[in-house]
Amino acid sequence: MELDRIDKRILTALQKDNRIPNVELAEWVGLSPPACLKRVKRLRDEGVIAKDVSILNPELAGNKLTLIVSVEMERDRKEIYQTFRASILKAPEVTQCYQISGSYDFVLIVNVADIKVYESFVERVLHTDLNIRKFHTSVAMRQVKFETAIDLDGESQ
Repeated sequence: MELDRIDKRILTALQKDNRIPNVELAEWVGLSPPACLKRVKRLRDEGVIAKDVSILNPELAGNKLTLIVSVEMERDRKEIYQTFRASILKAPEVTQCYQISGSYDFVLIVNVADIKVYESFVERVLHTDLNIRKFHTSVAMRQVKFETAIDLDGESQ
């Protein structure tokens, strides 16, 4: 789907605040409210807008510990990767998972209340997968940047 200038303005505004009233959004992008609503619906129907969510403050929600876990699989085989991905999809502690190139095969972002919950995750998910060669855990000390917005014009906003 090709995005025009108005689509990009709509998406930029919705990435900052997806609860903006349609009348305000329409005014900001220079459309009538019905035309704006029609565009937003099309962007959702086409899958450009994948989800509407509320982003929680993990610390205030009880998950005070963020860990970055790099996972190296025993070998490069499609079925091994599929099995691992399936187990990660079931693990509520994992908020993000990326299959990557390089010396590791996956990177996980794990959010938990404390180290005991992480140990339980390791025992339940990582230690039971016999195809994991090794994993490395880093503890996030401080969040420096967290953005969900995608730069649609290739320029900083």
